[in-house]
Amino acid sequence: MGGAWAPAPPRPDSVPGWPFRILLSIHRSLRRSVPSARPQQVDSVSPVVGPASGAGVPRGALLQAHHTPSQAGLKCRDTMGWGAGGSCTPRPPIRQQPASETRVITVVFLGLLLDLLAFTLLLPLLPGLLESHSRAHDPLYGSWQRAVDWFAAAIGMPAEKRYNSVLFGGLIGSVFSALQFLSAPLTGAISDCLGRRPVMLLSLAGLASSYAVWAASGSFAAFLASRVIGGVSKGNVSLSTAIVADLGSPPARSRGMAVLGVAFSLGFTLGPMLGASLPVQTAPWLALLFAVSDLLFLFCFLPETLPPEKRAPSITLGLQAAADLLSPLALLRFSAVAHGQDPPTRDSLDHLRRLGLVYFLYLFLFSGLEYTLSFLAHQRFQFSSLQQGKMFFFIGLTMATIQGAYARRIGPGREVAAVKRAILLLVPAFLLIGWGHTLPVLGLGLLLYSFAAAVVVPCLSSVVAGYGSPGQKGTVMGTLRSLGALARAVGPMAAASVYWLVGAPACFTVCSVLFLLPFLLLRTLPPLGGTLKAE
Repeated sequence: MGGAWAPAPPRPDSVPGWPFRILLSIHRSLRRSVPSARPQQVDSVSPVVGPASGAGVPRGALLQAHHTPSQAGLKCRDTMGWGAGGSCTPRPPIRQQPASETRVITVVFLGLLLDLLAFTLLLPLLPGLLESHSRAHDPLYGSWQRAVDWFAAAIGMPAEKRYNSVLFGGLIGSVFSALQFLSAPLTGAISDCLGRRPVMLLSLAGLASSYAVWAASGSFAAFLASRVIGGVSKGNVSLSTAIVADLGSPPARSRGMAVLGVAFSLGFTLGPMLGASLPVQTAPWLALLFAVSDLLFLFCFLPETLPPEKRAPSITLGLQAAADLLSPLALLRFSAVAHGQDPPTRDSLDHLRRLGLVYFLYLFLFSGLEYTLSFLAHQRFQFSSLQQGKMFFFIGLTMATIQGAYARRIGPGREVAAVKRAILLLVPAFLLIGWGHTLPVLGLGLLLYSFAAAVVVPCLSSVVAGYGSPGQKGTVMGTLRSLGALARAVGPMAAASVYWLVGAPACFTVCSVLFLLPFLLLRTLPPLGGTLKAE
């Protein structure tokens, strides 16, 4: 009455914009559904004393200790609510994730999101960037363009500028993925010896330097050099998964992998939107700003998750193990893990190899069909660049929603079943996309496609994160990321060849049927319980 009235502060739910609401939902979810690190009080009136709580302690002494006033008060305070008159009224138990795990997941999520925003700024600008180098008669660009023209003629692709830009961009993307294939296992093996934090900071410094090279020079050679430096330095993604794999509890690892999936969805949704609104000359400077901010943020807030006593004893052993990954066959056999110190059991290694093969086959098929969506949307529906941007925005928004509302709730032990369901959904999804000639049919296919894409990689990453000793987590996750990079290096060009040689319906039908291969590999996977040699 006596003071001046002031409006109430806005509620967090009133923050404008769906991206902020998604981030708020992620923050809240990290504080729920994971058991607290605080020891649970033993029920003082229970007539049964189990071996875990009373082994070697006389029953009378245990009951007497639990009926002391201080213990009773603590029990009432921790598990009950204080009612009127000092009585205890029941309330639901508080289940909260340990603060350290919450902090690690949040910091890694924000760092990965900043990195992906910098990376995806380029995507909508690539056609205009290539056109500017073409007008400048850059000799290096001309040699690459002749190689693209030869490949386009070999697969029967129409000589149209839009198709040419997509094919040129796919070739650059394949080179970038091939460099990731080479660098990811080395990064993981070195981090097993030196720790995650210093290798992560070194990787981010390399990424920042790649954007600086791009921003400082406008030539096509500088742009290619920036892509090469960025591809070699892109070990931060595998390190992010290794950091989550270092977390002690399976629920935290499962939730962390799902949150990393949300970072990918948001990054590939917001980054292209931001890049499309920028001039070509401004984008590299903004990407550099994001990269430097990411480096400073993780330098200040990222803790070390691999303690010295759990690290590989020698960097030489790590590099020798990583050399096994330069061969695709050794990569699929997880040779670096099998030849390392304290390797998994034979059954665990067989499971790991099966999961790695599933991961590779899935991403080989998925990345190829994802790449040909741009061809199909323009050829069949005459989508402009803006309309294609809206299509990929719909995909990214759907994936982020599904990952935030569903994928992060998939508990330990249920990931493989969720992956099998998601892969099965891809069969009708790509059949609808390949054969549908109306926008509603295309939209339904993209909806099923987005659901599967939101589930498969985070869940498989969560399962694989449980394999290997603590000193092998970086090598295990680096191997997995290398398999994904190899699939993305060859999948798009293979799918583009099939698309233009036999047509969209046949291409999407064949690939839809081939998705049954990873499904059957998972269906025949023996039970995982009791075979892991993890922590």
